[in-house]
Amino acid sequence: MMTAAAPAPAPRPARGHALLAGTAAVLFALAACAPATGPAQPAASSTTQGPVPGSHVHGLAVSSQSGQILLATHDGLFDATSTPATKIGETNDLMGFTAGPADGVFYASGHPGPGSPLPNPLGLIKSDDGGKTWEPLSRQGQSDFHTLAVTQAGIVAFDGTLRTSPDGKTWNTAAVSFAPAALASHPSGTTVLATTQDGIQRSTDGGQTWKPLGTGPVIQFAAFADPEEAVGVEPDGTVHYSSDAGATWARKGRIDGRVSAVAATNGADGSPWIWAAAAGGVVVSTDGGMTFRPAAAD
Repeated sequence: MMTAAAPAPAPRPARGHALLAGTAAVLFALAACAPATGPAQPAASSTTQGPVPGSHVHGLAVSSQSGQILLATHDGLFDATSTPATKIGETNDLMGFTAGPADGVFYASGHPGPGSPLPNPLGLIKSDDGGKTWEPLSRQGQSDFHTLAVTQAGIVAFDGTLRTSPDGKTWNTAAVSFAPAALASHPSGTTVLATTQDGIQRSTDGGQTWKPLGTGPVIQFAAFADPEEAVGVEPDGTVHYSSDAGATWARKGRIDGRVSAVAATNGADGSPWIWAAAAGGVVVSTDGGMTFRPAAAD
């Protein structure tokens, strides 16, 4: 496990916190993708450098068993374990994407790509073969889930309404007043974190009930390495670590470039490894978020 985290920084004065929240609100808005109005179109050729040139990254998953790095994008799913990244399966605009409870199981949502027989929006879809093929589960033609999380109790998802499902087929509505930028949980746990421009919202019962975290960073992306260890990244790339499922946080290092997704796994030494899809490519930290290096092999 990780060595003891450094003490969290002292709370900022009220005016400073207001300025931070205002900055976060602007950056959250800039990072958000507007819902598509139709099937995804092929991306124009681009020389933009990044995890997948010319493609907007919406989700990141890393296998704790094989180390495979997967990127869910506007142009489909890509294996970014080596460069250049390779396409997996058919082209769909994967707006929401998360790993399931078993290796190779994924849930996603978004919009069908050109020639796809799937309905628009996709609703909740599931893959049992590492993203090669997808099975529609529910809310086809109804929901474009922009963020998804899997817990021990089921699935938490947001399509303009925060919803929970025990099986991916039947859904309940959570009575909340916030709109999450991202949801994070661990398939073996019951804690869910929702990031908002006003701070972290936290659920300890699989998304049924929520409470705002009174103190802590305003993070945009979050991920769990296990049911207790979580990481969060602010809009400016500052990294935070939690050893108690997001109840308290300690500041770590910083990721250069705009971050679009994060993931976490337990490393060989038991400490969390942190992965991020950043402007220059996927980077990884093996020292608890203090430093980052390119993740993909050439």
